[in-house]
Order: sequence, then C-alpha cells, then structure tokens
Amino acid sequence: MILVIDDDLAVRTSLMLLLKSESYDAVSTENPGEALKIVKKNNPELIILDLNFSIDTSGKEGMDLLEKIKQHNIATPVILITGWGSIELAVKGMKLGANDFINKPWNNEHLIQSVKTLLDLQDKKTEHRTRKQLDKTYNFQHIIGEDAKMLNILETIGRVATTDASILIMGESGTGKELIAEAIHQNSLRRNKPFIKVNLGGISTSLFESEMFGHIRGAFTDARFDRMGRFEMSNKGTIFLDEIGDLDASSQVKLLRVLQDRTYEVLGSSRTKTVDVRVVCATNKNLNEMVSRGTFREDLLYRINLITVYLPALRDRPKDIPLLVDFFINNLKEIYNRPKLSVAPAGMKWLQQLPLPGNIRQLKNLVERSILVSKNDELGIDDFRSQLELSPVKKGNMQLPGVGTLTLEEVEVEMIKRAMDHHKNKISRAAAALGLTRSALYRRLDKYQIPYDETED
Repeated sequence: MILVIDDDLAVRTSLMLLLKSESYDAVSTENPGEALKIVKKNNPELIILDLNFSIDTSGKEGMDLLEKIKQHNIATPVILITGWGSIELAVKGMKLGANDFINKPWNNEHLIQSVKTLLDLQDKKTEHRTRKQLDKTYNFQHIIGEDAKMLNILETIGRVATTDASILIMGESGTGKELIAEAIHQNSLRRNKPFIKVNLGGISTSLFESEMFGHIRGAFTDARFDRMGRFEMSNKGTIFLDEIGDLDASSQVKLLRVLQDRTYEVLGSSRTKTVDVRVVCATNKNLNEMVSRGTFREDLLYRINLITVYLPALRDRPKDIPLLVDFFINNLKEIYNRPKLSVAPAGMKWLQQLPLPGNIRQLKNLVERSILVSKNDELGIDDFRSQLELSPVKKGNMQLPGVGTLTLEEVEVEMIKRAMDHHKNKISRAAAALGLTRSALYRRLDKYQIPYDETED
C-alpha cells in the first residue's frame, strides 16, 4: 500500500488516479494525525508526503511528520512533494531520511519512476553469494575479482541494476569505476539502449550546455550545425557522468535541473525537452568534504547517490592481483604473439606486496611494459622491478610531501604550475604531460586562478 499525505484535494485526487492507473494500492489523507495512525496500523510500503499543511510554508509540519514516520519504521521509503520548491527544505528532509523530493507540478512519468525504483529496492535483499553464483545470475564477465569486498559490491550492483536508482561510484583513480558503471547498464532493463560516457573533467564551463544539452545552428558564433547533446543521445538508456567532482558551481546548477525534473533546453532554443535516462556518476574525490567546503552542492549530491558504491583500492584486495595479472597475460599473449608467457611465483608474490597507487590501471601498465621490454617468457621480480623504477611515478626521484602537509588541490596546483613553466606555457604540451585535455587544463587554470601567457604550440 502507498500512502499519500497532502492537504490539497486536487493533488490527492491526481496522485490517487495516477497510482491506481499503474495498479498500485493507494490510500490518502489530508491530516497529519490521521496519517500517523495509518502508518502505525498498516505499515505502508511507501509514502508520498507534502511538506505544508497550512498557510505557513516553512515545511515544519511536514518535517515533524517525517521524523515521526521514520521513528516508527526507518526503512519506509518517503518521497517529499512540495509546491514551494525550497531546495534547503528538500535537503533538510533528505537528512531526516527522505528518499526523494519532487516539486509541484510534477512529471507523471518521473514520479512513477521514483515510486517504482524505491519499491523495487525494498524488495531486493542481500544474499552474499559466491562469485560462481553471481556469474550465473548476472553479466560480470569483464570484472575480475573474488575478494569479499568486491563480491559485496557485485551483489549490490546486481540487485539495484534492474531499478532506475541513481548510483554514485566512489574510489581512487584506476579502481575500475567505468567497468562497474558498464556492468550496471549491462544488467539493467536498459541494456539494449545507449550507454553514454561523459568525462565531466574534460568539458569546459563555456561548452557544458552545448555538450550536455546540444545546440541549434546559430546558437553561438561557431555553431554552424545542429548538435545533439549527451542527454538526448542517452535517452531511454544510461548516462555515465565520470569525474563529477570536477564540475564548477554554474555547471552543477545546470546539471541539477535536468536530474531533478528530467527536462532541459537545447542551447539556442526555448523549447523544453524531456529525457528518460538512468544516471550513474563516479568520482575519486570526497564529495561530502566538498559539500562541507561549499565546492559541491548538497542538493546535487542527494540527487546522484540514492545508492553509493565504494570501490576498494587494489592494495586492499591483494588476493585479486594474481587473477588480474593472469587476465592481462592471457590477453597480451595473443596481442604480442607470445603464447608461452607466464609469471614466476616469486614475481607474483612481489606484485601482491606493491602499494600500486594507480591501482588496476597501474598494474596493467606495469605488466604490459614488462612484457614489451623483457625477452623472458617467464616474468620474474627483476623484470617487474626494472619497469616499476622507470615508471612515471619514479622519474626524477620524485619526493611526495608528507601526509597532512599539503591538500590534493595544493599538489594539483603545484604540478600545473611546474608543467606550464617546464613547457614554457605551451598548453598542448603541458596538458599532455599532466594527462589532461587542453580544455581540462584551461578549466583548472581558471579554477585555481593560475596566471599564464599562452605561447603558440
């Protein structure tokens, strides 16, 4: 049963008709006291709660009722609905345990999608299956790992993949966030629709709207043709927003609107378009810390993390390293036509003891470089050690600052300044040295207000 709590008869009637048209059993009430009695007696599966029950628009009555509902059963999913659209109010409600917030007037399809997602998540329970059991149920063929932490993650994404829940994937660089996002899509009901990847760190502020929402010819000086945006490309499918922690404040606001209302406007057009899309985001940054510093919007964070997945660093699952190495070796045997390639037991044990700050990406790079350079078919400690010492992390006897002496942003600023100085302000070369695109470097120069006089490349 779904319980609708709203003092407006027209709203209650509309919601009841909508829910019953989708075959949901629903009841409604206008009175908070009556609502609490129904909650205690019937334990509804989901509640749609208005925040205001009087002329006062503070939302206090709704918040008080939300607290009482959660005290009775903290697991009951609650969708907040308000005609005042107060972001601060919605965020406060999410902190009190609400699962979603929707503004009046609502989009029927979006509201039903939220209801279905929350109910589906309630029905799915963790079973703690083995890797073989998981592989019989889900398509995880590109994900290597049998560590208990990884099995829990695979169990989680398998359970939620068939819902439309927004998912936030967090973890260090190189831990496989994109592979997890692809696995979510491949195990979803949208698997036969587009999977669109967007590296938000590589999109400049000035091009954000054009890239994400598209533009029409003549929208700006260089707009010679109509362009389809990433959201339109991903309609009915999944959009993967990588490096979401790199978005600047103005772009966060624009993204929030489309995630909240599932509507957007093509640049240069006043016509509003609607999009049906599953959103998966990823970042290697601590978004909660960014929220506390005021560099990431709290309401956007609540929009993207109905489910949060934390990927462990490779050093925290060393038993998976031999599995990964064997996987890389088997692939590289064919690529380099060296069918007898293998890794000596001592070499494998040595690899398991490495800190590998670049995680899976660094391990793959190390194995491949060792194969290219070594003439041995059986790779040992010396083969790997020689390539590790020549890796970019070791060049120039680089000394990292002590933990706590510099923040990641301060280290990033210093590296950008060094790269610009070394390459005499040549943007393309400095960007390549830092592993960035030109636009990503420009964004960071603007973000950190680093002065520069660009010279021709």
